[in-house]
Amino acid sequence: QVQLVESGGGLVQPGGSLRLSCAASGRIFSIDVMGWYRQAPGKERELVAHITSGGSTNYAPSVKGRFTIARDNDKNTVYLQMNSLNSEDTAVYYCNAKIFTGWPQGWHDYWGQGTQVTVSS
Repeated sequence: QVQLVESGGGLVQPGGSLRLSCAASGRIFSIDVMGWYRQAPGKERELVAHITSGGSTNYAPSVKGRFTIARDNDKNTVYLQMNSLNSEDTAVYYCNAKIFTGWPQGWHDYWGQGTQVTVSS
C-alpha cells in the first residue's frame, strides 16, 4: 500500500505565500516523477508543476516565476512553494507520484487526497 499525504493548504490573502508538502509512504522501491495538480470549481484538473527524480522541473505558464517545486528523495517528499498568490490560484491541490512498488505490480500513478488553497481578502 502506498499513501500520499498532503499538508500546508489554507486561506491566504492575495499576494501572500503558502508552502505545500506531500509525503509518500508505504511499499516504495523507487519514485519517478512527482508533481502537483489543481482543480478549481467547474474546471478540469490541470498540471501545476512536476519534478523528475533527477531534479528537472516543468511549470504551467500561469505559475512560472511564482511557484517553485522541490523534492527530498531521502524523505520521498515533494514541496510546492507558492508566492504572489492571486484569486485564480484558488483550487484543490493534489499531489501525484509515479511509484514502483516491486514485482509484479510495477509502476503506478498515485494521488493524494487533495488540500484546499483559497486566496481571498
